[in-house]
Amino acid sequence: MVTVEQVRAVALRLPRTTEHLIRDRVKFRVGKIVYVAFSRDETVMGFGFPKVERQGLVEARPDVFHLPGESDMRFQWVQARMSALDPEEMEELVTDAWRMVVPKRVAAAYVAGLPDRPAVLRPD
Repeated sequence: MVTVEQVRAVALRLPRTTEHLIRDRVKFRVGKIVYVAFSRDETVMGFGFPKVERQGLVEARPDVFHLPGESDMRFQWVQARMSALDPEEMEELVTDAWRMVVPKRVAAAYVAGLPDRPAVLRPD
C-alpha cells in the first residue's frame, strides 16, 4: 500500500511542484495546474493521465483504477485506490502526470538529470 507521505516524497522532488491543502484535500501542482490530488480520507489518488488512454487503463485493472466522477470526465484524470498501488507504479504515475503539466524542456532536463534552469536567450 502506498501512503500520502510516499507520494509527497516523489512529488516534491519534481521541479516546480508545490503542495497545497485545498478544501481538506492534499494536492500537488505546477503553477495552477493540479497533477495529483487525494480524496479527503486519503484512500484515493487522482492523477493526470491522457484521456485517450484512460479507458484502457481502467479496463485492464479495475481493481486498482477507476474513472473520476461525471463532472470531472472532461479533464485528463484517472483515480487509483491507494491500497492497490505499489511504490514503483505510484512513482511512475506521479512522474508521468507531472510531465504532462511542465514545459517539455523542464521534463527533458529532469530525465537527463540536469538542474531546472530558465532558457538562455542568445543575442542575434
